[in-house]
Amino acid sequence: MRLEAITWERLTDTLADRLLELPPADGGDWPRVAFDGAPAARPGDLAERVGEALRVRGRSALVVGTQGFLRPASLRFEYGHEDVEAYYSGWFDTGALWREVFGPLDPGGTGRILPDLWDPAADRATRSSYAQLPPGGLLLLHGPLLLGHWFPFDLTVHVRLSPGALRRRTPPEDQWTLPAFERYEAERDPTAAADVVVRADDPRHPAWHG
Repeated sequence: MRLEAITWERLTDTLADRLLELPPADGGDWPRVAFDGAPAARPGDLAERVGEALRVRGRSALVVGTQGFLRPASLRFEYGHEDVEAYYSGWFDTGALWREVFGPLDPGGTGRILPDLWDPAADRATRSSYAQLPPGGLLLLHGPLLLGHWFPFDLTVHVRLSPGALRRRTPPEDQWTLPAFERYEAERDPTAAADVVVRADDPRHPAWHG
């Protein structure tokens, strides 16, 4: 795959313009876009930039992070605080994401989305209000390991770090998660699976293919 150097500003504008023309594959009213990447790659930053660029263009967009859909600590840490298997396949409440985020965007749905469900710091429900996404509005969901759950995305963006960059930019207390991302690369190959790939090894000088 050949990557082209680009600025974050131009990448944001290019993605926003592309999403303006994105039709939902299932014939529904709401395109759904993934911004996938390890926390150290900061996919949420790109999702927020693109969401703001869409709003400037007159298009509604709702940015949702999977960190608001973590399972309770009793389930995440059932096998210890550094269990790689639990992080890979059991930390995120995928059932709640299907029910509260994707379900309302199915054809004939209400567009009424719960933007977050669980506060991991307080380890309790957030009690957030529902957000109404109007027809034509876009869901921009960001988080790690997104391409392994069969979520019905209409376009996927993978923000990639090389193994060395991922190791350098992951805080010491989170280094134990690195084997989960190695497994993700081996099993899901997100670089090949994604529609758009952004290399962010140098956060000042991204490159992309899409």
